[in-house]
Amino acid sequence: MTDIVTITPNPSVDLSTSVERIVPVAKLRGTSQRRDPGGGGINVARVIKRLGGDVSAIYSVGGVTGDLLRTLLDKAGVASRTFAIAEETREDFFVSETSTGQPYRFILPGPELSDGEWQECLRLLSGLEPFPRFVVASGSLPRGVPEDFYARLAALAASRRQHFVLDSSGSALKAALGKGISLIKPSLSEFEGLVGHEVRDPREQDTEAVRLARAGAARLVVVSLGAAGAVMASDRGSLRLPAPRVQVRSAVGAGDSFVAAMTLGLARGLPAEDAFAWGIAAGSAAVMRYGTAHPQRSDIDMLHDQILAQTPASDR
Repeated sequence: MTDIVTITPNPSVDLSTSVERIVPVAKLRGTSQRRDPGGGGINVARVIKRLGGDVSAIYSVGGVTGDLLRTLLDKAGVASRTFAIAEETREDFFVSETSTGQPYRFILPGPELSDGEWQECLRLLSGLEPFPRFVVASGSLPRGVPEDFYARLAALAASRRQHFVLDSSGSALKAALGKGISLIKPSLSEFEGLVGHEVRDPREQDTEAVRLARAGAARLVVVSLGAAGAVMASDRGSLRLPAPRVQVRSAVGAGDSFVAAMTLGLARGLPAEDAFAWGIAAGSAAVMRYGTAHPQRSDIDMLHDQILAQTPASDR
């Protein structure tokens, strides 16, 4: 039985480079080049695999880029279940400006899926026997996919009495709330979209996150706050943990790394509080490395220890 299966309806091949400075018109010669398999669920699967978890990934593939994506993921050792689409898998482009340290992220729109294509994704998941204990859906929905797609996945996992983790935004996230979700992990801006107003005061963030959990949106509501750490809420209350101070080299895939480590912790039977700390450590470790979602286990272990050292025992 595969413990964890990830779903990525809009995957990508991520091309990363760095230049001294971004200016108009001039030829900007990159100092490096790397390609990574990308997209929320694919990043989650890669990190879980690196951390020793039992995981497979379901995602769409189309055209030459789709073939490259599958090759890159095979090299990462992640088991794949793919469904073919007529249009080309998207590419994304990331540039680090070395003179300022500023990252620039170019996210392309990607393909449009037909009804038969996105429904094949549902069939792939529903046909898994035995069904995975954790289903993780992450990332944006491509054009043509209905906004209740993740709600359908959540209902499918709930019907099998298994866990569903969702990391998305906007209408796709809202449509899935209350469908038996075990964990959601919005960013602060995504969280504000859920509650309908700006929430910058920490105490109000805690209150609103608990309110969502008690309303049944998800069993665990985790709001990532970047350098300020994160807050986790359930119907019993909230827990806030700091983020370690690290040198930021790439923010691409940090949230996915967070979801990966926290989900793996829950799958291994850790208390939610411990899994939460591992999630923050993995997200912080990811920004220390260039490319898409490349946290190293040694960095995660070190940062996890730092988080615990900065947090009073009474707050854990």
